[in-house]
Amino acid sequence: MVKRVFLVLFMAVFVSMIGIGLIVPLLPIYAESLGAKGVWLGVIFSGFSISRALFMPLIGRWSDRKGRRISIALGLFLYAVISLGFIVARNVGELIVVRLIQGFAAAMTVPVAMAYIGELSPKEHEGYYMGSFNIALYAGFGFGPFMGGVLEQYFSINANFYAMGGLSLLSFLLVVFFLPELHLYKRKENVPPTRYRVIMRSNTMKGLTTFRIANSFGRGVNACFIPILAHNYLRLTSTQIGLLISINLLLTSFLQGSFGWLADRVSRKKLVILGSLIASFALFMVPLAGSFSMLFIINSIMGIAGAIALPSATALTVIEGRNFGMGSTMGIFNMAMSMGLAGGPMVGGVIYDYLNIPAVYCFAGVFGLMGTAFFIWFVRSMTKK
Repeated sequence: MVKRVFLVLFMAVFVSMIGIGLIVPLLPIYAESLGAKGVWLGVIFSGFSISRALFMPLIGRWSDRKGRRISIALGLFLYAVISLGFIVARNVGELIVVRLIQGFAAAMTVPVAMAYIGELSPKEHEGYYMGSFNIALYAGFGFGPFMGGVLEQYFSINANFYAMGGLSLLSFLLVVFFLPELHLYKRKENVPPTRYRVIMRSNTMKGLTTFRIANSFGRGVNACFIPILAHNYLRLTSTQIGLLISINLLLTSFLQGSFGWLADRVSRKKLVILGSLIASFALFMVPLAGSFSMLFIINSIMGIAGAIALPSATALTVIEGRNFGMGSTMGIFNMAMSMGLAGGPMVGGVIYDYLNIPAVYCFAGVFGLMGTAFFIWFVRSMTKK
C-alpha cells in the first residue's frame, strides 16, 4: 500500500507539474503582450506564489485534521479549470486574478502531497524518500518549459494553456481513482498542537525558512528575467528559452535521489549550505553570459546546486513535522518557498524599472548569501542528524 501511495502521488505531481511548467518560459512575454511592464510584470509572475503562500499554512493545518486525498484532488481539479482562464484573459488585471486562483489551487496540492510522503518516510531515511519524491516535482516542472517552448514555436501559446488543463485533469483522475487515504494524518496524543508560533520557536525551522525564502528568491528572479534577457537581448528562440529553464530544473530533479541518499549519511546542514552558496554565486554570473551556451552552463550549475541543498532541507523539515504535524510544517516550508518566488520577480521588477537586468541578478545573489548566513546562524548547534 505504501508503494502504491508513493507511485500515485509521484505520477500525479509529475504530470501536473509538466502542465504548470509549460507556461513558465512564455508567461513574461505573454504578460508583456497584454501591456505589463516592470512592476506589473513581477506582480503577474508572483501572483501565483503570493496566493500560494497565503493559503498554504491554512490548508496544511486543515489537511492535518481532515485528510490529504480530498485536498489534493480538489486542487488538481481547480488547476484544470483555471487553465482556461489564461485564454480568456484580455488585460493585466484579469491575468493577475487567474494567477491568484492558480496559486490557491497549488496550495492544495504539492505541499499536501509532500506531507503525505513525509508521513510515509521511515526514520533516518527521510532524505532518500523526500529526494526521490522531489524528482516528480522538479522533473515535471523541468520538462514543461522545453515542451512549452516547442508548442508555442510550432502552434500557438493557447496550445500551452489547453495542454496544461488536460494534464491537470489527468492528474485529478489519477488521484480520484487510485490514491487511498491511509489516515496517517491523525495526530497522536503526544504530538503538540500545530500552532505556528510553537513551530517557529524551533531554530531549525527558522533556519530552513530563511534558506527557503532566499533560495526561492533567486529561482523566482531567474524564471522571470531569463526569458526577457534571452528574448530581448540575445534574440533566442522560444525553444532555447524553454531549454534554459528546463536544464536547471531537470538537473535538480535527476540528482535528487543521489543527494537524498547522501543526506542520510552526512551532515544535512553542510549540504544545505554548500548548495545555497553555489546557487548564489551562479546568480552573479548570469549578467556576464553573452550567449546561449554560457547561459546553459550557468543554469546547469544552478540545477546542481538545488539538487545538493533541497533533499537535505526537506528531510530536516520532515523531522520537524513529526513533532508539530506534517501538514502544518510542510505548509510553512512551502510558504517560505512561495514568499521567495513571489518576492524575486516583484523586487526584480522594481530594480529593472530603475536600473537594469544585471542589477536584478546582483541583488538576488547578495540576497542568497544573506539567506545562507542566517541559516548558518540558526542551525549552528545542529548535530549531523
